[in-house]
Amino acid sequence: MRSILERPKTQSLEKYGLKNNVVQWNLSGEELQKITVEKGMGTETENGTLAVNTGKFTGRSPQDRFLVKDDYTKDKVWWGNINKPLSSENFQILYDRVAEYLSGKEVYVHDGYVCAQPEYRMNVRTITEYPWSNFFVKNMFLRLNEKELENFEEEWLVLCAPGYEEKEPEKVGLRQGNFSILDFKRKVALVGGSAYTGEMKKGIFSALNLILPVERNVLPMHCSANVGEEGDTAVYFGLSGTGKTTLSADPERKLIGDDEHGWTSENIIFNFEGGCYAKVIGLTEETEPDIFRAIKPGALLENIMFKPGTKEVDFNDATITQNTRVSYPIEHIDNIQLPSYAGNPKNIFFLTCDAFGVLPPVSKLTPGQAAYHFISGYTAKVAGTEAGINEPVPSFSACFGAPFMPLHPTVYAEMLSEKMKENDVKVWLINTGWSGGPYGVGSRIKLKYTRAMITAILKGELDHVDFEMHPIFGLFMPKYCPGIPTEILNPMNTWLQKGAYIQKSIQLAHSFHLNFEKFSNEASEQIINGGPLIDEHHHMDAEF
Repeated sequence: MRSILERPKTQSLEKYGLKNNVVQWNLSGEELQKITVEKGMGTETENGTLAVNTGKFTGRSPQDRFLVKDDYTKDKVWWGNINKPLSSENFQILYDRVAEYLSGKEVYVHDGYVCAQPEYRMNVRTITEYPWSNFFVKNMFLRLNEKELENFEEEWLVLCAPGYEEKEPEKVGLRQGNFSILDFKRKVALVGGSAYTGEMKKGIFSALNLILPVERNVLPMHCSANVGEEGDTAVYFGLSGTGKTTLSADPERKLIGDDEHGWTSENIIFNFEGGCYAKVIGLTEETEPDIFRAIKPGALLENIMFKPGTKEVDFNDATITQNTRVSYPIEHIDNIQLPSYAGNPKNIFFLTCDAFGVLPPVSKLTPGQAAYHFISGYTAKVAGTEAGINEPVPSFSACFGAPFMPLHPTVYAEMLSEKMKENDVKVWLINTGWSGGPYGVGSRIKLKYTRAMITAILKGELDHVDFEMHPIFGLFMPKYCPGIPTEILNPMNTWLQKGAYIQKSIQLAHSFHLNFEKFSNEASEQIINGGPLIDEHHHMDAEF
């Protein structure tokens, strides 16, 4: 690595509309960390890891995410609350204003790529106002060697200006001063007014979630993935807090990636990214040893607090946000698959944290059920911390990643069904939530039981056991699983009052049906039939 002083200080960015910049090109992590600390924009923890505060925004702002509506997108995108349109003219106005704002400033440029499978590789150039935003991208995108950097040409550009705030948002089609916009024709992701680093990552992955299925026949998935010694790949879908990162970190299997993957027509599962972006609230070495040990120089901590008077991180302190995070290169994890792709997917796990205590800890899905539960993307949030409120809230996010999916959810679901059938993939619904009653009454299913169920499935130990059908959800529950107390396999057995269990099941089934109404016009009969067996005509006091 050349030192920072030997690098050319200026290389023009005029082709992007930025003028008179001091440009720092492709600095190392050490250099970016040093600059961040020297500028007073971050501090080092006791072990030398960089920690920063992302300011006003400590998470993504989904209400301020837009896609440019033009000839390319207008008939492809599922427009609505998630995918909000912005005119091409307004995008150009905003782009020009951001470029003018960044002109004359010291900026940081990172060249990298996404999609680990070589034939799908997409080069991305990222220009950032802050050095640590560049550090994040260096961790999260796939990295190039010096030779590859020499002839680099980007396919997409990310322009990130957290210090720019739009003064007249309504006039240019925005809601407020911050924005995250994708323009598929210009191939630009524009981020302004928010320093939350996840906006850059999710911007590029949202772009891939349209480009890959439409142009390359690749299914993009918001999931983690790992591969066993026999070359059998497993995929784990799940919303935040369901165990996606935890369960894919398995000492017996190599991690492919923890968040975003593609599934090709050649049956390869490949990681989009070159790093991991993990939540660290409540982190301990005992519960998440891989993540805990990955927090070392080269990693970037966001919005954490220190123990008073020290530089020791207090992982339990949520003063700034519950969404405390760390990004690190995937190489910080010991047991990884390099390059980050593998073939032969055999098992897919849909992880849900059912705080109602209704869903079985493990069940096998038919192709129709798999598509239905994929489109539903169910988990349950434990209600707020107010006294006396114990009732959980159902939460649905289509394809387990609605905020990042530009196409109609049924497009992804049909692709998933096709791939499952072609490759004889088994799909399992795993409840990492409650058993024996809802939150406040029952107890959370032990992590060691969930791990044992997944291990049994991966070893083929549930291939020859008997299954019984859930009376309301129609799911197939194994009657036996090695290492698991048999009575917990059917959740009704764990409730003291069977009638209360049936009633709670019907209540949850209704939530599923209500949520699915917005998809039913586009969904095939097979998918609709994959839902709970009761329909809207049943009443809460239905007899079974």
